Amino acid sequence: MPLVRIGLLTEGGYPYATGEARLWCDRLVRGLPQHEFEIYALSRSADQERTRVPLPEHVTRVRTAPLWAPADDGRTYSRRERRRFVDCFKELVHGICAGEAQPFAAGLYGLAGLAREQGGMYAALRSESAVRALEAACRAPGAARTVQTAQVADLLEFVDELEVMLRPLSLDWYGENDPAVGSLGEADICHAAAGGIAALPGLLAKRFFGVPLLVTEYGVQLRAHYLARLDTGGEPEIRPAVRALLAAFQLRLATEIYARADFLTPGNAHARRWQERCGATRERLRTVYPGMQADRFTTVGEAADCGDPDTLVWVGRIEPAKDLIALLHAFAEVRRAAPGTRLRIFATAVAPGYLADCRSLAAQLFPDEAADSVTVGENPVAFEEIGGPDAPTTAEAYGTGRVVVMSSVIEGFPVTLAEAMFCGRATVSTDVGAVCEVIGGTGLVVPPRNPRALAEACLSLLRDPERAQRLGAAARARALELFTVEQNVAAFQEIYLRLLAKGSVRPDGEVPFARPPEARVPGHWTSPTWAPAPEPSPEAAV
Repeated sequence: MPLVRIGLLTEGGYPYATGEARLWCDRLVRGLPQHEFEIYALSRSADQERTRVPLPEHVTRVRTAPLWAPADDGRTYSRRERRRFVDCFKELVHGICAGEAQPFAAGLYGLAGLAREQGGMYAALRSESAVRALEAACRAPGAARTVQTAQVADLLEFVDELEVMLRPLSLDWYGENDPAVGSLGEADICHAAAGGIAALPGLLAKRFFGVPLLVTEYGVQLRAHYLARLDTGGEPEIRPAVRALLAAFQLRLATEIYARADFLTPGNAHARRWQERCGATRERLRTVYPGMQADRFTTVGEAADCGDPDTLVWVGRIEPAKDLIALLHAFAEVRRAAPGTRLRIFATAVAPGYLADCRSLAAQLFPDEAADSVTVGENPVAFEEIGGPDAPTTAEAYGTGRVVVMSSVIEGFPVTLAEAMFCGRATVSTDVGAVCEVIGGTGLVVPPRNPRALAEACLSLLRDPERAQRLGAAARARALELFTVEQNVAAFQEIYLRLLAKGSVRPDGEVPFARPPEARVPGHWTSPTWAPAPEPSPEAAV
């Protein structure tokens, strides 16, 4: 019999994605075979659903709800139901526009109750009544200034977005317990693998069934929303009023999640600060670093050879947030001081337009060089892909040089930095996100967007190989202590048992696990005489 039944809530990730940011779910599930997992996944595309990672036997159920597919179930409400919908929707949008938590929560749970009883809200959310209620909330006193400027096109666009974000309210995941179908009410714990929309089913399971809710955030969803809205990736820019409404909804949802969750596990202190600023209390917070497979980096990390002493290595996704432009300018200063230095850039993924800009800048800054008049010229900056002949694996990419550089202007938990530490490499990083927390004094940290500081730090390690080797050894020891799968799994095992011991009271008054399992087995121990006798009161002894 499994010790704990866990409803794992995901959005756009496990079990349909295998990137590093999602792998921790798979490692967690495989690391706790004594428990039973049921996965409730919100998917973002049909292509995503075609690729599913193999699951272990103790994952007993996977239920998927597409956020990309049309959600019109043909359900129309009666007059009484429409009135109820409008009343709840008015509270919700008032809370969004005025930034008030109480009406937002009342409207959210009111709509959830209506959808649970009567079916989906696709038609209702796209009705004229919904648009008029939103317009009234935008024009009401107390609404944010940008929201007050919303035009009809803005209102229609936001209502379309809101319908998608509220789809978890209309799912059949909150029905009566039916072993053949599965309900979140059967879970002992709901564990949301992210905040935002992913945690919304967990909020409803707590509301309807009293199931304890645990929320893990390795990248704060509210912060990710803000950044995504700033960088539209070449798509048409979102109008200011729509952007303000979407941000207000995400903020109110994050605040409600942090207020209602039984426990929160940020992946680093940077994420923790975001949660605390949105209302999370410290007694319900515990930092749990993501678990990584250390054995992938053992060969490189424990090798006597620390890589080419004249090579700088960069690994990651080539995109504007990584600021490779600043890195190339910094490397130009490094080359002036140390002409024999090379820079190897290994891409895990690319934004094609930005890669072209980086290649063009590298060609301008570093013309091809040749030893003599008959030798083919070579550029000191190499753009490569992991999986090529020189770097078949990520670990071997880090192993090509002695110093690993990270030049980002935006980071959450810097996974590539932790990987470099596992490989025993000295690092030079920009002070963004959780970098200082991860490094912990085992590498050099410089301000972002400062090529000169980046160059000076790289030169200091290139000129002192013994120091670079000492820092690399210290970095590997720190990574093995804090960032392994084993420490991650052990932390969540402890948290699961802690939540069960706390005994969240369900709506029917029952406290889960309040009675020992043997109490349900027929026998003399089920009689009242088996229970320990109460201690006599002081008055009885007089």
